[in-house]
Amino acid sequence: MPTTNSSHTLDELAIRGADVFDRQVRSELRPEDDGKFVAIDVNSGDFELDENDYAAVERLRSRKPKAEVWLLRAGFPTTYRMGVVR
Repeated sequence: MPTTNSSHTLDELAIRGADVFDRQVRSELRPEDDGKFVAIDVNSGDFELDENDYAAVERLRSRKPKAEVWLLRAGFPTTYRMGVVR
């Protein structure tokens, strides 16, 4: 999920974000990181990890103000769930 106005299309951001996650971030995660939000700058590969999505994005932007951020949730197929869970 993008969190910034970007020069990339949503599809491009998704592809770049997934690529950075697979190449750089996944190997850094521990089992206890499952469910945490990962904010990734798709241009630099820098990332922040937090249980709170806003905190992860804000920490990344404090270091990289012009970051093109892709947000995902470690260990989950989607960042957020919508609808009723039964």
